[in-house]
Amino acid sequence: MRILLAEDELALCDQIKQALTAEGHAVDVAGDGLDAAHFGETEPYDIIILDIGLPTRDGLSILKDWRRQGLDVPVLILTARDGWSEKVDGLDAGADDYMTKPFHMAELLARIRVLLRRRSGRVNPVFTRGDVTIDLRTGRTVRAGMIVELTQQEAAVLSYLAHNTGRMVSRSELSEHIYEYDGDRDSNTIAVFIARLRKKLGPDLIATTRGRGYMIAEDP
Repeated sequence: MRILLAEDELALCDQIKQALTAEGHAVDVAGDGLDAAHFGETEPYDIIILDIGLPTRDGLSILKDWRRQGLDVPVLILTARDGWSEKVDGLDAGADDYMTKPFHMAELLARIRVLLRRRSGRVNPVFTRGDVTIDLRTGRTVRAGMIVELTQQEAAVLSYLAHNTGRMVSRSELSEHIYEYDGDRDSNTIAVFIARLRKKLGPDLIATTRGRGYMIAEDP
């Protein structure tokens, strides 16, 4: 999944990005409000982590503009302000969740997983199709009782398709959601990842419609 991290505290930003990357996410970083607003309006994200106290422009005004423009991506607010009124302001502005600094990284990651599942309409964090099981919390993938080792990008493709079960996903959309802003977004490599996944997980899990893309079907 692709995440925008809008945070100006460099040390904290590095810690969060490392933790998110370790979970297989592609992370773009915005260090001020102007960059955050621009990225959010022009790039496709699965979730946005937004600090309220950004320089050049505050997070709440950015969030209000995004919602007025119809941007429906889940937004988790981070802030050093711990008053209840600030939390109310953030939620009323359109935030989906709210965390106060300092926080435990494990809790932040858990909240992000919840928001991603909620966005895809999934309640159960364990995804099962046939003899394949994917734990969306950890990325652990099992086929016929045996753990399947996936590369980071194979896991990213599989996770995105699992979160979008029942919907056709194009190569270009997959590229936009598994690579960072400055990453090498070669949509042709998506076909390679799909071929590898089919070899490891069986030919029937991921369906292809020529010229349209790939899909994991809903349960029959």
